[in-house]
Parts: sequence; C-alpha cells; structure tokens
Amino acid sequence: MAISGTHPLADRGQLFGHPRGLTFLFTTEMWERFSYYGMRSLLVLYMVKFVLLPENAGAVIGLATLRNIYESIFGTLGTQPFASHIYGLYTALVYATPFFGGLLADRVLGQRRTVVLGASLMAIGHFMMAFESLFLFALLVLIFGNGAFKPNISAQIGGLYAPGDPRRDRAYSIFYIGINLGAFLAPLVCGTLGEEVGWHYGFGAAGIGMTIGLIVYLYSAPFLPADERERVVTSGELRRPLNGGEWRSILALMVLLLPVSLFWAT
Repeated sequence: MAISGTHPLADRGQLFGHPRGLTFLFTTEMWERFSYYGMRSLLVLYMVKFVLLPENAGAVIGLATLRNIYESIFGTLGTQPFASHIYGLYTALVYATPFFGGLLADRVLGQRRTVVLGASLMAIGHFMMAFESLFLFALLVLIFGNGAFKPNISAQIGGLYAPGDPRRDRAYSIFYIGINLGAFLAPLVCGTLGEEVGWHYGFGAAGIGMTIGLIVYLYSAPFLPADERERVVTSGELRRPLNGGEWRSILALMVLLLPVSLFWAT
C-alpha cells in the first residue's frame, strides 16, 4: 500500500509496507529503552550494595547534602530507605522532564537536534556511572537526556505518514514493540553483567546501547520527517495563539497526565 497523497517520504522506499524511517526509529527507541531499563535494573542494588555503604559514600559528590535534606524531612534514614528515596526522585524527574524537552524542541532546537542532544546526554550519563564520585551528577545528566529524547522521538512516528493514513496507528504499535524488546533484554544483559562481573560493566553496557541508538538515529536522517518546528516557523504558525480546540486538547492531556504517569511508574 503506497503512502497516500504526496508525502515527502513517499519516494524513500518502504519496508513491510511502512516507511523505512519507522525501522530506524524502532531500533533507536529499542536501544534507548535497553540503556534506560538496564541502568534502572541495577540502580537500587548498586546503591545498597556499594555506593551508599559508609566506606564509599564519602567519595560521592553532593551525597551528604542530599542525605541531610532527606533526613531533615523524614528523619534518620538507613541505606535501603535512602536508596529508595533517590530512586523515587530519579524516576519522578524522568517522567517530569519530557514536558520541558518538548518545549525545547518546539521552541528552540527542533525535534531532531533535541533527540541527538538527549541521546548524547544519556550515553554520557551511563558512562559517568563508572565513577562513584560522579554518581549524582550522572543521574542528573540522565534525567536531562531522557527529557530531551523521549517526547521527540515518539512524535516523529506520526510525521512519517500523510494525514489520514491508516497505517499510523499500526506504526505506533510496532514502535511500542521496540520499547518492550529493549526493556526485556536490558535486565538480562546489564543486570547480569552488573551483578556477576562488575557494576561498571553493567552501566557500560547501558552506555554502549545508547551509543548504538544514537548512531542508528544519525544514520537514519534521510529517512526521517522534517522538523515540525521548521514547518511552523516557515508558515508563521509559531506566532499564532492557540485556538479553543487546541486548549481543550491541552486540558485533556493535563487531566490524563497524573493517572498515566502513576501507571507507568509502577
């Protein structure tokens, strides 16, 4: 089935009835989820069994300050509760920052450059985990990287298809398979390396996975849709105020934000 209308990617070839860009976005997202869940599968164990132990915690920059903040709120914390608080804060910020990543892409950088920025930050963050002293900074870099990457690669799926193309829904289902595949492989590879060989090997595998995803994304540039920001800037829509329907859509998304976030965080 050919792409309907005169979509700009129609002459770039297809694979299994879908634009080739879908394959590259699928692969990029798979490796990103591999890196994310690989690192997350080790995070609490790494803190409890190594980095938060008294003989190691003193070397972590900023950790004493963070502990003091938490203990001023919750009282004295043991290693396990403190690790859980750090994990919870990290996870919460991972789900909050994509809002700002979307704004960054829409208003400043465009989707492609924001995805590259996010993927680069995540790869750097995973490799920073190899240095105990940079543990908290590594988490911060990963949070910012995820915020830049996550909303903007998903948005590009829709741009592969002309308006009204019925394959778009199936494309997102295929894309979601890539997410599940990466999440399935991550604990098997990164978790095993981290616990059986060494923590840094597990985090290094996550960094390598994200680097592969970045390389795939850069290679796929000719097959991806043009940035939406470029289109709206050219057409002058960037300066147009939101209409009633767009405000209603935003309100609906805000209403759904909390239950959806809680669902995915569990």
